[in-house]
Amino acid sequence: MNTSTNISAPFIRRPIATALLMVGLLLGGLVAYPFLPIAALPNVSYPTLQITAQLPGADPQTMASSVATPLETQFGQIPGLAQMTSSSALGYVQITLQFDLSRALDGCVSDTLSAINAASAYLPPNMPYPPRSAK
Repeated sequence: MNTSTNISAPFIRRPIATALLMVGLLLGGLVAYPFLPIAALPNVSYPTLQITAQLPGADPQTMASSVATPLETQFGQIPGLAQMTSSSALGYVQITLQFDLSRALDGCVSDTLSAINAASAYLPPNMPYPPRSAK
C-alpha cells in the first residue's frame, strides 16, 4: 500500500505533532474570536407610523367596523406597506403601519395622510376630530 497518496498518513505517523497542531489552531481561534466584527442584532429602524382615532362612547365592535375598517381599506393600498396591525377599544382605535426599509418616512407620512383623507368620507360624521398619525 502506497502511503504517500493518503492525505492523513503524515498525521497518523506523527500523533504528537498532530496534537500540537490542533492545540495551536484552538488557541488561535480562541484569541481571534473576540475580534470578530459581528453584531448580535443589526441596528435597523423600520419606518413605522401609528394612527389613532376616537369616537367617544362607541363599543369596540363599532370602532372596528365603522372606523378601523375604512381606514385599513385605504391603508392597504399604500405601496411598500409591510405590516398593518390594529386594535379597537371603547371609543378608541389604534392602527400601526410598518413600511419596507426602502421607503422614506416622509413619503410614508404623506401617503398615510392621503389615505386618511380618502377614508374620511366613509368615517362616522360624529367623530370629534379626524384620525391622527404619529411617527
